Amino acid sequence: MASTIISSSSSSPSTKALLCHRKASITTLQSHERAFYSSLFGIRPRRSITTTTTTTATRPVIRRGGKHSGVRCSVSSALPSALLFDCDGVLVDTEKDGHRISFNDTFAERELGVTWDVDLYGELLKIGGGKERMTAYFNKTGWPEKAPKSDEERKEFIASLHKRKTELFMALIEKQLLPLRPGVAKLIDQALGKGVKVAVCSTSNEKAVSAIVSCLLGPERAEQIKIFAGDVVPRKKPDPAIYTLAASTLGVEPSRCVVVEDSAIGLAAAKAAGMKCIVTKSGYTADEDFLNADAVFDCIGDSPEERFDLAFCGSLLEKQYVS
Repeated sequence: MASTIISSSSSSPSTKALLCHRKASITTLQSHERAFYSSLFGIRPRRSITTTTTTTATRPVIRRGGKHSGVRCSVSSALPSALLFDCDGVLVDTEKDGHRISFNDTFAERELGVTWDVDLYGELLKIGGGKERMTAYFNKTGWPEKAPKSDEERKEFIASLHKRKTELFMALIEKQLLPLRPGVAKLIDQALGKGVKVAVCSTSNEKAVSAIVSCLLGPERAEQIKIFAGDVVPRKKPDPAIYTLAASTLGVEPSRCVVVEDSAIGLAAAKAAGMKCIVTKSGYTADEDFLNADAVFDCIGDSPEERFDLAFCGSLLEKQYVS
C-alpha cells in the first residue's frame, strides 16, 4: 500500500487526522532483502522526504498545523485486531547507546580488537539479528585471530559472544538507563483497554526483549503482551515470518493487524505479511526509505504533543472516503 508520509514536529496535527491511501506496486521482499545484504558497507539508504508531505493529486495533503486539501477520510470507530510493535528503536531507542555498547564491551572482554563506532553500527543494522550481524561483519572484514577456523565452531563462537552481549544489555536495561519512547505506554494502554491484542515482534534475543517489556512497561502490562523474538523463526526481518507467526498465534487476520516499526527492513517484513505499518523514525533510521509505509511519524507522542492514537491505527484499516 502506498502512503501519505507525515513528518511530525512538536506542532504536528491532531491525532484525529486521517490518511487516505491507495494501491501501488512495491518492491518484492526478495529484492529488498538482497539490497540490504549486498549493501552491508558503502551504500547509503535512499533518503526519504522528511520535511514535507509527499502525495499524489488524488490524496489528501496534510501539512504542519493540520491544514489539508483534497479528499479526506471519514471518522471510523474500527479497531485493529492486534497491535504489533517492533522492540529496538520503537519501544526504546536502544541501538546506539544500548546494543552497540554491549557488543563493544563483549568484544573488549574477549580481547578481539574490534570496536563498532556509531556510523559503522548504523550500516550493520541493515542486517536483522545480532548473531547474523556479527557473522556478516567478520565474513566481510576478516575473523579475529582468536576465532576458530571451522564453520561449526564459528557458529558456537558467535553464539557465545551473543549470549554475553545479551547479559550485558539486560543489566543495562534493568538499571533503567534507557527510557521508553514517547507515547509507547499510552498507545499500549489504549489497546489493552479496548481488548486489542498486543505483541512485540523483534529480531533481538527473547530474554533481552522480555527484559525491556517487563522492566520498562511494568509487570501488569507485560503479562498481557505476547513476545515473539530471537530465533522463534528461522528467517529474520525483512522476511515476514515473525509477523506471520504472530498473527497465527494470536488468532487474527494479518489484514486486521497494525504494526509499529522504525526501520525499512521492519517495514518490508510487515508489508510482506499483509499488514498495515506505521513507522516511528529512530536515530539510526531517519533517512531510510519509508515510501511503502501507511504513515510515518517521528514518534507516537504523549499529550500535548501526541502524534497518533489507537483510533488513528483503526482508521488505517478503513477505506471510507468523503469529498
